Amino acid sequence: MTYEKIPLGILDMSPVLEGASVEAALERSVQLAIMAENSGYHRFWLSEHHDMAQLACTAPEILLAHIGSRTSSIRLGAGAVLLPHYRPMKVAETFRMLGALYPGRIDLGIGRAPGGSAHAAIALSGNYLSHVAQMPELVKDLRSLLQDEYRVEDTQVLARPQPVYPLECWMLGTNRKSAALAAKNGTGYVFGYFMSGSDGLAAIQQYRDNFQPSRLHPQPRVILAVRVIAGHTDREAERLYERWKSSPAGIASIGEEIPPPLVGGKESIWQQFQEVCLKYRADELLLICPLNRYQERINVYESIVSWTPSSG
Repeated sequence: MTYEKIPLGILDMSPVLEGASVEAALERSVQLAIMAENSGYHRFWLSEHHDMAQLACTAPEILLAHIGSRTSSIRLGAGAVLLPHYRPMKVAETFRMLGALYPGRIDLGIGRAPGGSAHAAIALSGNYLSHVAQMPELVKDLRSLLQDEYRVEDTQVLARPQPVYPLECWMLGTNRKSAALAAKNGTGYVFGYFMSGSDGLAAIQQYRDNFQPSRLHPQPRVILAVRVIAGHTDREAERLYERWKSSPAGIASIGEEIPPPLVGGKESIWQQFQEVCLKYRADELLLICPLNRYQERINVYESIVSWTPSSG
């Protein structure tokens, strides 16, 4: 079979596993980013969560700054900054600062989820539901700030510093509403296939059909975020998958309306990548390994890129 090279990224949630301290969990994320760069991954993104004991990263922008100092070329981003909690000006300034520190390497992914419990959302930003209702205006303001078009009382306000290389801006979502918002504002679109496979085709089609070019993205671009369990052989991957299914996380996923992880050995996993990208018209994949042992997660990511289309 003929394969095409698909850019791959990693979405890391900084999980606290194996009784690790939060300090150790964060260092594991750093080491994963270093491995990703050395192995040829295109992007490394961090998620944002609040008051969740099993997830250590509450401020991806801070951890990204640290990872930037420990790497040299891989693109770094948030997947995602939860925009309803924040003012667009501060988000734009923070990520432009990162863009100035690490030129040509910074992605700003934005989303609308609360990132934690209702009480955590209230503690963070007050009435979260009212902020979510303002999401279209928040995204519009952020786009204007990133394009140096934002005005207050007819006076231009710039989000500084202004890096030489502009940020890549991406909207993350799982439905047609997020796709429409991405299309209208000319951002890239990341569909969270690992959270909701339903309506993915319709959402991505809507995004591509209604995309309005912008200075952020002149053309529509789609990333598909998928869970993956891979090994050097199909048997190894299936063994890992069966053990994961019997874990608390695997058991909790039973009955949920989300696609199971892509599972396979080095060559078969790339075949699945090809098929899912073709089906969803995705330009890139963002990978999430759900295994609950640190070394096994690294092994999965390394095995994926140890066999590539060019080596098959």
